[in-house]
Amino acid sequence: MKRVFLGTLLAGLLASSAAYADSVDVAVAANFTKVAEELAVRFKTETGHDLVLSFGATGQLYTQITQGAPFEILLAADDERPTRAVKDGFGVDGSVFTYAIGTLALYSTSLVVGDGEAVLKGPFDKLAIADPEAAPYGKAAVQTLKAMGIYDMVAPRLVTGENISQTLQFVESGNAELGFVAVSQVMGKDSVWLVPSGFHEPIRQDAVLLKTGQANPAATAFIDFLKSDKAVAVIKAAGYAVD
Repeated sequence: MKRVFLGTLLAGLLASSAAYADSVDVAVAANFTKVAEELAVRFKTETGHDLVLSFGATGQLYTQITQGAPFEILLAADDERPTRAVKDGFGVDGSVFTYAIGTLALYSTSLVVGDGEAVLKGPFDKLAIADPEAAPYGKAAVQTLKAMGIYDMVAPRLVTGENISQTLQFVESGNAELGFVAVSQVMGKDSVWLVPSGFHEPIRQDAVLLKTGQANPAATAFIDFLKSDKAVAVIKAAGYAVD
C-alpha cells in the first residue's frame, strides 16, 4: 500500500508540474537566432516552459503581428517597432526594454577585411546587405556606406537578403565576396571587421510583451528571464552589449 501511495503521489506531482508548464510564441529578429535557441533551452530547464521561436527580419515580423500572427513577444532588432507596437495597440504599455545592443560587422570568406574601409573602396564583385527597409542591420549597413561616402559607388554591386541570416548565406555560399552581418553571427571566424559605431545609428534591440501574451504566465516569465543575470551573460557572450 505504501508503494502504491508513493507512486500515486509522484504521478500527481508530475501531472501538476505539466499543468503549470506552458509555451510562448516569440517573434525573433534573425540576427538573434543562435542566442534565442540557447536561451530557449535554458528557459525550459529553469521553468519548464517552451519557447516557440519564429525568426525573420524585424519589419516582416512586425507586419505579421499587425496582420494577426499569434506572437506573444517580439524581440526586435531595433527600438522602433516595439515602441510602435505599443502605440498601435499591439504591445503592453510599459513592457518595452532593450535586451541587447548589436554590432555590425563586415565579413568575407574570400577576402581579407582587416581594414574594412580599404576593402570596400577596392575591387570586389558583390556586397551583401539585409533589406534596409525590413532589417535594422541592413539600415545600418546603408548608413555606414553613406558615412564612408561610397554608397553611390557601391550601390550597383549590392545583393539584398530578406534578412540578416540570408545575407550571411550569400557570403558563405560565395554569391557575394563581402557582407554586412551581425557580429554575433561570425563570432570566432576569420576575416571580420567590426564597423565603428560612429558610422551608423546604435542598433538597440528592444523587446515588447504583446497583448496576445499578457495573460500567459510563460510569456511574462520569459520577459523576466530575459532580464536575468543568466540570460544577460549568454547575450554578452554572443557579442552583444547590454545596458
